[in-house]
Amino acid sequence: MELFNQTSIVNTLDNHRPDALSHYPIIHQQPIHWGEMDAFNHLNNVVYYRYAESARIGYLQALGMFDGNMVTVLAQSSCQYLRPVTYPDTLLLGVRCQRLGTTSIAIEYSYYSTAQAAIVATADAVIVRLDSNGQDKMPWTDEERERLLALEATFGHIPKV
Repeated sequence: MELFNQTSIVNTLDNHRPDALSHYPIIHQQPIHWGEMDAFNHLNNVVYYRYAESARIGYLQALGMFDGNMVTVLAQSSCQYLRPVTYPDTLLLGVRCQRLGTTSIAIEYSYYSTAQAAIVATADAVIVRLDSNGQDKMPWTDEERERLLALEATFGHIPKV
């Protein structure tokens, strides 16, 4: 099964991933842009959420769950900033499922700075799946659940179900 269709995602077979991200099936590569810095000369806090959104979409695309036939709504998100990030740098965002619910997924992120060779932030989010009209919750299919759990297991991670 082809899991990747974007150049911003590091192939799961790539042996160059940092050890800190070894149990994350999807790695989203994100260069820092000068215009994303704030007045204190570090990455603005809002930008972390944009990066998480891009990584989350990549995760769902890799699983074939972001095909236009459903709507996902962000129900909750948080970010814990551990170290300041400055330009120039490239972040690697590890993405994995913490918990797979009937109609939701709790996602976990680790932001790894290639310049600092360290995790600089962690985050989590809960998305809820809705039907294509955006009105009613829609359960994940058995096939979708199996694909997600198989991908996670490949990297030694077992989400709560």
